[in-house]
Amino acid sequence: MQAKALFDEISITCSKLVTRRYSTSFSLGILCLNKDFRNSIYSIYGFVRFADEIVDTFHDYDKPQLLEDFRKETYKAIDSGISINPILNSFQHVVNQYNITSDLIDTFLDSMEMDLSKTTYSEKKYEEYILGSAEVVGLMCLKVFVNGNYHEYNKLKPHAMKLGAAFQKINFLRDMQADYKEMGRTYFPGVDLDCFDENCKKQIEKEIEADFRYGLEGIKMLPKSSRFGVYIAYAYFYSLLKKIQNTPATRIMNERIRISNDKKMRILVKSYVRHNVVGL
Repeated sequence: MQAKALFDEISITCSKLVTRRYSTSFSLGILCLNKDFRNSIYSIYGFVRFADEIVDTFHDYDKPQLLEDFRKETYKAIDSGISINPILNSFQHVVNQYNITSDLIDTFLDSMEMDLSKTTYSEKKYEEYILGSAEVVGLMCLKVFVNGNYHEYNKLKPHAMKLGAAFQKINFLRDMQADYKEMGRTYFPGVDLDCFDENCKKQIEKEIEADFRYGLEGIKMLPKSSRFGVYIAYAYFYSLLKKIQNTPATRIMNERIRISNDKKMRILVKSYVRHNVVGL
């Protein structure tokens, strides 16, 4: 094996490791994709996760500078076709292979920059953050799933965005305790988290349900090569929503709601039957 090919393989392995260590649910979903797409989605997840770690974890360091350096190194990798950072090296391959446009990357990184400040989000800023942190990530993945088909991408684009938004809003509910009490972030506009109650919770859940319905329509239209993998992610997050709906608002504010690994495996089996036997 040529040295560069070996380094590229190591880069993909690093992205795969990042995905598996940070998210068992997305790892399960990726394994259910056509094998030709798996490395590309690992690469996108690794990139997104590293940017998120900068703003959420590295509290003892200069996070604005780290994020700015990460942005510069990302575009340097894309332009040159290589990076000694294995996560960026694997990501640039996907960007260049599937023509992931710079507006998607910039919009994502801009949303990460918004997280550098403790803030309460207005409706406009909330929508801007959802677009950057979730919807465009869904669009990056969609570029891979349709394998460069421009018509299919534009047809499925609004559905992919809504599904990404649903996932992110569930994350907001799940992580509300840490986001608010530890990070000083209030994502949901017009919601006073000091007075978070069942009415507020139900309004948010209703919004997420609508996003899920529209997102599922898009899943049904995906190519067979990617449909089941995306449906697994949908099924996991939808189960998480159901658990949150059955959890009192006071608990949401004081603990992180989780789905056990055993439950995730049951979701996988049930989803397989639903997808391959019954039909979506």
